[in-house]
Amino acid sequence: QVQLVESGGGLVQAGGSLRLSCVASGSIFRFNVMAWYRQAPGKQRELVATATSGGSTNYANSVKGRFTISRDNAKNTVYLQMNSLKPEDTAGYYCHVHDINLWGQGTQVTVSS
Repeated sequence: QVQLVESGGGLVQAGGSLRLSCVASGSIFRFNVMAWYRQAPGKQRELVATATSGGSTNYANSVKGRFTISRDNAKNTVYLQMNSLKPEDTAGYYCHVHDINLWGQGTQVTVSS
C-alpha cells in the first residue's frame, strides 16, 4: 500500500516562495496522473496542478505562471514550486494519485499580506 507524505508548507509573506514535496512510500513511475489540490477554510477542495507520466502538466488559472509541478520518479517525489505567493493561496495543500485515488495528509500554507 503506497502512502503519501507532504512537507514544505509554512508561513510566508506575500510575494514569497515555497516548495512543497510529496514523497511516496513506493514507486510512482507506474502512476499516470499525480496532482496537487488545495482547500481553504470553508471552501471546496480545488485542483491546483497535475503532472502525467508522459511529462504533461496542467494548472488552475489562478496559479498559472506562478506555480510549477514536477515529478522525480527516481525519488518517488512530486514537487510544487510556488512563487509570487498571494494571501488567497492560503490553504491546506494535498498530494493526490488519480490512478488509485490516494491522498496525502496535507501540508498547510499560510501567506500573510
